[in-house]
Amino acid sequence: MKIAFAGDHAGYLLAEPIGKLLEARGIGFENLGTFGPDSVDYPDFAHKLAAAIEEGRADLGIAACGTGNGMAITLNKHQGIRAGLAWNKDIARLVKAHNNANVLVLPQRFISEADALECVAAWLDTAFEGGRHLRRIEKI
Repeated sequence: MKIAFAGDHAGYLLAEPIGKLLEARGIGFENLGTFGPDSVDYPDFAHKLAAAIEEGRADLGIAACGTGNGMAITLNKHQGIRAGLAWNKDIARLVKAHNNANVLVLPQRFISEADALECVAAWLDTAFEGGRHLRRIEKI
């Protein structure tokens, strides 16, 4: 399995700790940028992440920006992406269990690094429930 990460200038700080968590679990990781605090446009990085998944270069994705909303809105414009915004482990679990989100989006300015890592772990450890949730996803 390989997970790609994309963050803007407000989200890039989560890349390193998330990469370490994934590597400790034996999961491949690619950081698509950005790599520093200089202002960038989050859609540029969201589109890179979506393309990595759509083209099969990554199985799943994780994105981060200040509130997470910009990344989530942009990612969800792509046909093959279901991006879910989470700020605690319970929501992270539900975006996978109920929405089968293939991208987890984190609001870096509003959660601690520890909370972000808990979100990633919960999302990874949760299976999609299917059933009535599949029916709903098929309507998207």
